[in-house]
This record gives sequence, structure tokens and C-alpha cells, in this order.
Amino acid sequence: MRRFLAVSTGPLLHKHTVSSTLRHARAVPFTQTLLTGWIDLQNPCFSRSTRRLATTDSLPFTKYSLPSKESRSSRLSASAATTAMSNSQEPPAVRTAYIALGSNLGDRIGWIEQACNEMDARGIKVKRTSSLWETEPMYVLDQDRFVNGACEVETTLDPLPLLDVLQDIEKNALGRVKVIDKGPRNIDLDILLYENLKIDHERLKVPHILIPEREFVLRPLAELIPDKPIDHARPWTLTRDYLDALTPADPPLTTMTPLSAHHPPIQALKSSRKTHVMAILNMTPDSFSDGGQNTQLDESALLSTVQSFLDNGATMIDVGGQSTAPDAPEVTVEEELARVLPAVRLIRSRFASQPVLISVDTYRASVAEAAVAAGADIVNDVSGGSMDPAMLPTVARLGTTICLMHMRGTPATMNSLADYPASEGGLIAGIARELVARVAAAEAAGIRRWRIVLDPGLGFAKIGPQNVDVLRHLDELRHWPGLQGLPWLVGSSRKSFIGRVTGVPTPKERIWGTAATVAAAVQGGADVVRVHDVREMAQVVSMADAIWRY
Repeated sequence: MRRFLAVSTGPLLHKHTVSSTLRHARAVPFTQTLLTGWIDLQNPCFSRSTRRLATTDSLPFTKYSLPSKESRSSRLSASAATTAMSNSQEPPAVRTAYIALGSNLGDRIGWIEQACNEMDARGIKVKRTSSLWETEPMYVLDQDRFVNGACEVETTLDPLPLLDVLQDIEKNALGRVKVIDKGPRNIDLDILLYENLKIDHERLKVPHILIPEREFVLRPLAELIPDKPIDHARPWTLTRDYLDALTPADPPLTTMTPLSAHHPPIQALKSSRKTHVMAILNMTPDSFSDGGQNTQLDESALLSTVQSFLDNGATMIDVGGQSTAPDAPEVTVEEELARVLPAVRLIRSRFASQPVLISVDTYRASVAEAAVAAGADIVNDVSGGSMDPAMLPTVARLGTTICLMHMRGTPATMNSLADYPASEGGLIAGIARELVARVAAAEAAGIRRWRIVLDPGLGFAKIGPQNVDVLRHLDELRHWPGLQGLPWLVGSSRKSFIGRVTGVPTPKERIWGTAATVAAAVQGGADVVRVHDVREMAQVVSMADAIWRY
């Protein structure tokens, strides 16, 4: 049986046993009790004498008392305590809390992102976020649907000062006006959990008492802490157990991935969603299938090309200035910028009235930042943020959506890195495991989870039949632990594995083989397909959506 030692900030009344202290703690009024944590006494790093201390009692959760009455003096006392703490020689303890995020007015995702930025600016560090979920209202039903999520934060604030800051963000920074309880609001921030503390105060109850009945809270919380107990009186019941005990919403909740302010978000779990067609606009002389096709175009011809993409069904245009073919030379940053930026500016300025999404295909942070400043909406990084250490922090600062593609090594070395041993789970497990790591790296850099799109990387560190295997198992990747709810982009267009299967050596002639892979991608759950032949593939997508997206 695992035993724990309760660590108390108060003096021990009896020096010989911990259990007598715990009995005393139970006997005194709750407002005088403060137990700060538990030590696992099976951990070998603690001495034998320390482990011997815990012989009988253990509390099921940690009690934390706050001032019993709200008053100006209690707030000042909390503030003074915080100030005294900051002036002491030892830095204040960093604590972990989980905050619920919600909005159902105006730019719902925008309000939530502003709230997270405000927390960061005030020293409440947003470490990780859940996906954002669109949900039907509860309690007050006559209002718009909500966008809900959760975030893990690190803070040096005690619970009440943390609550004060969150309420100041709501009311003063973001202008929330509360009309009716549980009614419409542009932003809602609630403390769900704070360390392992149980708090019962007139202003704050933690864990939040309505967590067990709210799927819109449990679903994002289960993304962050699926194996953590919520009620420490029931440590055997984990977050995901509470979620599994609920009857799922009908229709099911769906995640939301924002693309731009002028286009609806991707709802990757909505069965009737439509697949985006991303048109490839390579501004390179050496891309494998269309190198040089667009580099010599004058402005009029380039506009005509883009217009044809849009007329034929493209909703996204992916602009690239560096070939990622294995034998392509690496160009300078200046050359890549000179290729990419004029095209991005031209599309954004001349097609301002059309809801076209612009993606920049680059693995360089400086190119991504310049392209976003010129009007790009999405960063499409074939390296998943691994080739330029500045990429992920840059995208986090820009607040842009990023597509993280699976690749090993560099375009020059990737084909020598296509071994996925069965002893390590094989191809699909290898891709999934490495994408989970890239998602974690993006989150650690400050990118919100709802700003991430994934790409399995067909043709990148995958040879021949391996690419077909990825298409067969795309749905498995979508449901892999740690990757659920994220949208997927698939780029199979004209690639060499299609030529090997069909016997068509010329990339531009691989239209029919590409069509089959696009249909397979839609069936497997892709949200975006990246293609050269827009007119033909948009028709394939329309038919595939009619079959599988309903």
C-alpha cells in the first residue's frame, strides 16, 4: 500500500507522529487549516526516517483555507502577503492551475486568445492549452453556441489574488458585462483546479463544483490531464473517467482551428465538414513537377493563375519559394523572400474581396514572419518546426496557425531515414510518436493547441509503399493519443510513389493516380488536400465529400 506524508505549514502539536497532527487539523475550524501537499513515501529519495513518519493516517485531499469573509481588508491582506513574499529573499513558489476559457459573443476565438495573452502579460504563464470546442449552451438555452477550452497556467499568485486578476481581465481588459448568470458573455475565465487544493470559500470553490456535469469543461480538461483525479476524495476517479460517465452531446462536440479572421475555422470532428482544396503556387525554378512554371510570370499572368485556382474550387493558396526536392539546392533567405513576398502581397491586395486563405510554405522563421506581415494566414513548415529553432517561438508570437509536417532530417537526408522498425511499433506508430513530440515542442514554445494542423508528410522520410500505408491508416493517426481533434493536411499530388504504382514517369501526367489518393485522404479524414491540378482535384473532393462527409 502506498503511503504519503502530509506536509504542513503549521507547527506539529505532537512531535512523535504525523497522525496526531492530522487529527488535530480535522478538529479545528476549516479556516485555520492549511496542508500544502503530500509526499510519496515509497519514493526512495526520502530517508528511512522520513518514510517512517507516516504510519497510519492520510487525508484524501489537501485543504486550503481562505479568508472566510470577503472584505477590503482581506483583499489588502492577500495583496500585502503577496508583496511581502516578493520582497523576501526566497522567490515565491510557482504553482499550477487550470483555467476554463469560454465565449459566445462576437469573435469567440479572438476573445479567448486575447484572454490568454492578457494572462501571459500579467505573469500568469499559459503553459499548455486544450483544443477549442464548439458547444451548445447549458442552463440558459436561448443564446448562441459557445467556444470552450482550458489552459494550464503557472502562477505565483495565491488563489484569491489569481481570481482577482482573472476577473480584472474579464471586466477591465476585455470589457465583459454580465447581464444574467450563465448568460451570453464575450469572455469567461474560471479557476477549475489549483494545485491539489480543495478550496471552499464564498468567492471561490475549487475544484469547480460543476466540472462533473459539464462535457464542455471535461473534454478540454481531459486533453490536458486525462489521468489526474479531480476530486481528491475520490483519487481513483480520473478526469477521463468523469468524461466517459457523461452521455456525449448529440451532435458530438467538435474542435475548432482558426485559419484567419475572414474565414470559418476548421471543425475537424464535424462529420459534415467540407474538405479544403489548397492550390500549390511554387515560385521556384526547381520544384519537382512545376519548377519554373510561375517564376517568369508577369503580374497579370500570375493574377490569372490565382483567379483560375479560385474559380475552380481552391480555398487556400500555398506559396513556396524553396524547393524541398531531395536534390534541390538551398537558396538564401533573401532569394526566398524575393520569390515569396511579391506573390503574397499581390494575392492579398488584389483578392481582398474573396475569402482566400494564403499559406506560406517555408521552414525559415524570418520568411514566415515576413510573409505573415505581407498577408499570409498560415505557416506550412515541412520540418514541423525542427529545421529553424526560431520557427516555433516566432509563430507563437505571431499567433498564426501552423501546419506541422512529419519529416526526418532535411530534404537532402530524409530518404536515408525511412526505417521504422517493427520493434518500435512500425511506420504509423513512428509517425504518430514523432508528431506528438512536435506538437509538444510547439506548445512549449507558446503555440496554442487550437492553432496546430498536422501533415503525415507523404514522400518525406517515406519511400514507395510506405506512403500508401500512411493513406490506409490516416484515420488511425487522427485518433492517436495526443493527436485527437487536430486537423490534417495531406499532400500527395503528383508524387513519385504514385508514378511507381501507376507506371507514369512524368509528374504532370499523374492526375488519375493523384485523384485516387485525394479520395483516400478524404475518406481517411483529411481536412485539407494540397494539389497542383486544382480543377480536377476539386471535383474529386466534391464527390468524396458527398460520399463520406454527411
